[in-house]
Amino acid sequence: MSNELPLPTPTQNVVLDTSKLTESSSTSVWDRITNWVSENKAVVYTIAGVAVVVTGAGVVYYLNDSSKATPQAPKKSKNQRRKEKKKAEEEKAASVKEEAPKKAEETTEELPEVDEATVGQLSEETRNAYAAKLKAAGNKAYGIKDYPNAIELYGKAILCKPDPVFYSNRAACYNVQSNWEKVVEDTSAALAMDSEYVKALNRRAIAYEHLEKYSEALLDFTASCIIDAFSNDVSRNSLERLLKKVAEKKSQAILEARTKKLPSATFVSNYLQSFRPQALPEGLEESVELSEDSGKGQLRKGLIAMGKKTADGYEEAATAFEKALELGELGEFEGLALNMRATFTYLGGNATGALVDLDKSVELSPSLVQSYIKRASLHLELGNKDAAADDFELAITHNKDDPDIYYHRAQLHFILTELAEAAKDYQKSIDLDRSFIYSHIQLGVTQYKMGSVASAMATFRRTVKNFEEVPDVYNYYGELLLDQQNYSEAIEKFDKAVEMEKQSKPMGINVLPLINKALALFQWKHDFQEAEDLCQKALIIDPECDIAVGTMAQLLLQQGKVSQALKYFERAAELARTEAEIINAISYAEATRTQLEVQEKYPQLAARLNTMGAMGGGAPGM
Repeated sequence: MSNELPLPTPTQNVVLDTSKLTESSSTSVWDRITNWVSENKAVVYTIAGVAVVVTGAGVVYYLNDSSKATPQAPKKSKNQRRKEKKKAEEEKAASVKEEAPKKAEETTEELPEVDEATVGQLSEETRNAYAAKLKAAGNKAYGIKDYPNAIELYGKAILCKPDPVFYSNRAACYNVQSNWEKVVEDTSAALAMDSEYVKALNRRAIAYEHLEKYSEALLDFTASCIIDAFSNDVSRNSLERLLKKVAEKKSQAILEARTKKLPSATFVSNYLQSFRPQALPEGLEESVELSEDSGKGQLRKGLIAMGKKTADGYEEAATAFEKALELGELGEFEGLALNMRATFTYLGGNATGALVDLDKSVELSPSLVQSYIKRASLHLELGNKDAAADDFELAITHNKDDPDIYYHRAQLHFILTELAEAAKDYQKSIDLDRSFIYSHIQLGVTQYKMGSVASAMATFRRTVKNFEEVPDVYNYYGELLLDQQNYSEAIEKFDKAVEMEKQSKPMGINVLPLINKALALFQWKHDFQEAEDLCQKALIIDPECDIAVGTMAQLLLQQGKVSQALKYFERAAELARTEAEIINAISYAEATRTQLEVQEKYPQLAARLNTMGAMGGGAPGM
C-alpha cells in the first residue's frame, strides 16, 4: 500500500513497566509466575516475610527507575562543519531546481470532477486513473495541512475506487481535526476491506481512546500488535500506555468504593513478625485492673488480640486501637497507641495516614524506637529513601542496642540492592539478639543474592539446627533449594513447613509454604493440577491471600484457561493494598480480558497468537 500517510507518534510517555505483559513465551513460566508474585508482595520468592513491609510494586519501580546517559558523538572540526554545511546547501539548491518544473506541471494539471451521479458512467479503467490522481492530490493537500481540501479529494477518490488506503488517509485528516467519530467511521470502512490493515487499526484505536471507549481501543491495539508479531514499538508502547491509563482509572474507582479493610492474615502476620515480640508494657499487664471502657483498657485489648494471629484477631486489634485513641486519657501510652493505630492504618493501604500518626507518636514518645523504624519503612514505600535513612539514625541515637533497628535498616539496604551493607546490619542484629530467626534467614538470603551460595547454604543449615521447631526456616531454605533446581529437597522442606504450621496453628495461617510447593511442582513436573489444588487449599485457609490469588491467575493463564484467569486477576485487584498494586493487577486483568475478545472477534489472530507462543513470540498476558 503505497502513499499511506504516516501515523502520528503518541506524545505520552509510558511510565508503567509492563514488560511482563509482552515478554516472550519462551521465558520460563516459573519466572513469569514469580515475577507476578514479587511485583505484588515480594514475600514468596527469596525474601523472608518481613520484606513485605517495604516492597510494594510502586517502590520497586521507583527505586529501579534510573536513566542512562546518552553517549555523545565526537565533536567535529570547524573546517569539517563548514564543508558539511556547504554540501547541504548545494544539495538543497539542486533539489529545488529539480522540483520546480514538476510542481509547475502539477499545478496546471486539472483534476477530474466526479460525483455520485456521474461516476457510474465511467469505465473501470477511467475510475482507477481518476482515483490515483485524486489520491495524489489529497496527499499533497495533506502535506500542506489543507485538511478540508484533502478530505474532499480523498472522498472523490473513494467514489471512484473504494480503497482501504483512501479511507485510512481521510481518517488521518479527521484525526488532525479531532473528529474522532469520523476517524472511527473511515477506519472501520478500511478494515472491512482489509481486516489486518495495521495503520487503520492503530488510527481507530487512538480515536476510540479519545472517545473513552477503552475496551475497543485495547482490542485494536492488541490486534495490531499480534499482526506485527509485537515487533512494532509504537503499537506495543501504545498498548502498554493504554493499559496503564485504564488501570489507573479503574483503580481510582476501586479505592473510592473501598471500605477500610485489612489485607490477608498472611500479609499482616508477615509484617508484625518482622518486629521482635515484646511483653505488655508496665501498667498494661493483664494483672492490672483496667476497664474496657477506658483508653488504656482498649489499648491492652488490642495488644492481646494481635497475639491471636488470626484474621478476626487482627480486626479486633485494629478496632481496639482506634477506640483507645477516641476514649483518650492514655497518658504515657498515647505514643504507643498512635504507633499501633499507624501500623494497622498502613496495613490497610493508607501510608500517608499512617505517617501522620507516627509523626505524632515520635513527638509524644521520642524514646519509642519502633515508631522511627516504622516511619522509615513508610518513607521508603513513598519513595523517600533519604528520610528513611535519617529515621534509622534517629532511632540509633535513642537506643543503639535495639536489634530491630539494624534488622529493618538491613531491609532498606536489601531493597536498594546494597547487599554488603545489608549483610552487615543483619549480622549486627544477630550479634545483639541471636533468638530472632528472621535476621538469620535474611542474612542467608542476602549471602545468596551476593553470589556466596556456599555461605548462604551454611547459614541456612545452621539456622535449621538452631531453630528446628520454626516452620519459616524450612520454607525459606526450600526457596533457595528451589532456585538451584534441587526440586525434591525443596519440596521436602516445604512439606516440613506445612506440617509444622498445622501443628502450631490447627487452622493454619501462613500459607506461603503451600504456594511455594505449588510453584515447585509446576516448575519441576509441570503438574498444573496439583499446583492449582495447593493454591486452592491456601485460599481455603486464607481467602484473602493475594499471593495465592495471583499465582492461581498465572497458572490458569498458562494453561489457556483465560476466562478463569481473568476472574483471579480481578480478585487480585480487589485484594491489592496500594494504588500501585491495584494498577498492576488491573493491567493484567485488562490484558487478559482483551485476549478473550481477540479470540472471539479475530479467530485468525488468536490462531496466530498460539503459533507465536509455540515459536517463542510475545503476547499480552501470555
